[in-house]
Amino acid sequence: MKIRYTFSSSVAFLGLSIMLMTGCATVRTPEVQPVPGGKVQMSKTVAAEQPGKKYLKRKVAVARFSNETVYGQGFWVDENKDRIGKQASDILSAMLLATDRFIFLERTDIDKLKRELKLGNLANLNIPADYLIIGSVSEFGRKNVSDVGVFSRVMKQQARAKVNIRLVDIRTEQIIYSEEGEGEAFSEAGTVMGVGDRAGYDSTLNDKAIGAAISKLVSNVIENLLHNPWRSYLLAYENGSYIIAGGISQGIRVNDRFNVYRRGKTVRNPQTGMMVELPGQVVGILSVVSLMGNDPTSEISLCNVASGTIPRTELDQYYIQEP
Repeated sequence: MKIRYTFSSSVAFLGLSIMLMTGCATVRTPEVQPVPGGKVQMSKTVAAEQPGKKYLKRKVAVARFSNETVYGQGFWVDENKDRIGKQASDILSAMLLATDRFIFLERTDIDKLKRELKLGNLANLNIPADYLIIGSVSEFGRKNVSDVGVFSRVMKQQARAKVNIRLVDIRTEQIIYSEEGEGEAFSEAGTVMGVGDRAGYDSTLNDKAIGAAISKLVSNVIENLLHNPWRSYLLAYENGSYIIAGGISQGIRVNDRFNVYRRGKTVRNPQTGMMVELPGQVVGILSVVSLMGNDPTSEISLCNVASGTIPRTELDQYYIQEP
């Protein structure tokens, strides 16, 4: 039996071949992408800084973020049973550290921090920092979406996260900033007639979704951390010199000068019930003569009086501040 090919069948076969060849040339490969709009928002204060100008670093304690979702409560955990929370705190710390304006102290006792903050007893924890950042991952989820054609198949993996951040002024124990951010990320891979890459589980999407959510908040976090002037405290008067907290890691250098303030009166706000410290009064200026200490938590600076009259007792009633 002979098979006869007509002109029309040959054309159809040729068209099908071209279509398959074209399809094979457009196979999608795995690619991870954040959703548009997830870029890190640069702080206006940091962006406006003058090159070469010296800035004093704030000490910031970053608590391990809590995971308020059901995701990651099973096998996907670290030694503290919360890998999602650890990812979030690590990502935020890395973004803030890139500004070179902060010194970080990690805190893992998140439950104790929240309890003492709620009771107004944060000072009992003796946190050696200016600010405390507490956060949580309130929502997290993943899903797979397939787009199946006649000869092709595209698999898209999506991850979505929602992060909450609170910034606490340790001196006043007040929450000075609170905000929520959302972020997404996706990756996709495809095949045509079985040719191409098949999508396996992409764990990097978790970091990228959480990072996209935090990136929308980091600018406001920086602005609030840098809003008030750098401040430190008088620790003691010994052998003719005043000892202040802070040293070389915070950017203090010999011959630096700081204003010394007597604390203002503390009054009660009848509307909120909160105690408010009124602005202090300048009583003198200290000049740094030497630096001591090996790490940010133990560094001190020795200072002499440059001008004014500074008492040698009741030093807890005074503080120093950058000019």
